[in-house]
Amino acid sequence: MKKYVKTWFGYLLIVLALFTFSSTPFQQFASFPEKLRIFQGSLAQLSLTVPVTATIETSNPDVVAFGNSAAKTVDLEKPLTIEPRHPGEAKVMLKIASIPVKTVNVEVLPELKVIPGGQSIGVQLQTVGVLVVGHHLVENKGKKISPGEIANIKVGDMIVRVNGVYINDMDDVGRLVNEAGKKGQPVQLEVLRGKEKLQMELTPALDDNDKSYRMGLYIRDSAAGVGTMTFYDPKSQRYGALGHVISDIDTGKPITVGDGHVVQSSVTSIEPGKSGTPGEKFATFKNERVKLGNIEKNTPFGIFGNMKKMPDNNLATKPVPVALSEQVKPGPAEIYTVINGTTVEKFKIEIVNTVSQKFPATKGLILRVTDPRLLNKTGGIVQGMSGSPIIQNGRLVGAVTHVFVNDPKSGYGTYIEWMLRDAGIDIRSQSKGKLKAS
Repeated sequence: MKKYVKTWFGYLLIVLALFTFSSTPFQQFASFPEKLRIFQGSLAQLSLTVPVTATIETSNPDVVAFGNSAAKTVDLEKPLTIEPRHPGEAKVMLKIASIPVKTVNVEVLPELKVIPGGQSIGVQLQTVGVLVVGHHLVENKGKKISPGEIANIKVGDMIVRVNGVYINDMDDVGRLVNEAGKKGQPVQLEVLRGKEKLQMELTPALDDNDKSYRMGLYIRDSAAGVGTMTFYDPKSQRYGALGHVISDIDTGKPITVGDGHVVQSSVTSIEPGKSGTPGEKFATFKNERVKLGNIEKNTPFGIFGNMKKMPDNNLATKPVPVALSEQVKPGPAEIYTVINGTTVEKFKIEIVNTVSQKFPATKGLILRVTDPRLLNKTGGIVQGMSGSPIIQNGRLVGAVTHVFVNDPKSGYGTYIEWMLRDAGIDIRSQSKGKLKAS
């Protein structure tokens, strides 16, 4: 008899456990975040909508609190508000009938504000060394050869030294190659191929036509284009733009920056986008001698450097709060961009979808242009609009990066958190009272 009672009691416990774990309250407690990040000066609300009265406690009332106390009795049918006080970390525990049911690790970050951009900018990049973008044949003693191809120099390689001399100009390459050829000597090349550094040797060929020694390579030492400014931090004088990497047009590979700067540009016309054909902004560089800032980094999230002051024609003159990636939600938003001259304007968009990203990754947002005037003028997102800041609920949340080729009304965006990181504005370092610039 006792054996049957134990068996049925065991079954009952299993049924009760399954009921508990599958119940709505338990499911909602389980979906409560394990970790929560909040900026100082903002409030975080968590919704459970469970008809239960609970006690909420914090391990560090100097970091987060509930009114004027470290503990509070709350009705979980209503949104739960967590009030950050000072940067730091704390544990927030929910108890029901003195039984702990959930612990959330809360990290409070110092308030961070930057000025949204939207200005059209001209980008002038100088590469580290010279970039190999192709091979060509040299007529030498009645034969056509490419010394570069024979030496196994590949498209996308970066030549950084010739005979021990650092190179950042195509004219320097021509001079050194010609000098070596006249002496009947090969040239020693230091080549960057991805992350690999190679030492290579190339024997120049005398061109029968112009009597100059050639490597049989097409090379490039600079790049230029237009894009959009995303943000400026007046405290650190750091800026970010474009929202995506600048790649060489021929090789498709990211350009390694040796030097470079940005200038203001003026939009002269726009080719609207159509299905299958991306549109494009056409712009001229304005006051090329006036350099707005330098270019130190070219990363998957844009270009970054120092800037003494913002370009003219700001739409936003004061810093606005930034949003963490998990704070961005599908719904209405705005972008700042230029469609004529140098005037920055705001246009309505919809954030269609957000991709949860715990680590830096591109294409975190899917966007759709809804503003009738922008659609009429551009057809949606066009080349040159990359970097246009995205504003949602008064916060800078990201930047426009790509257009869907078959649907120019839609495209991708990146979270502003990743652009700030690459600019050297580390929100975690700031929580320790430091600003990391690189």
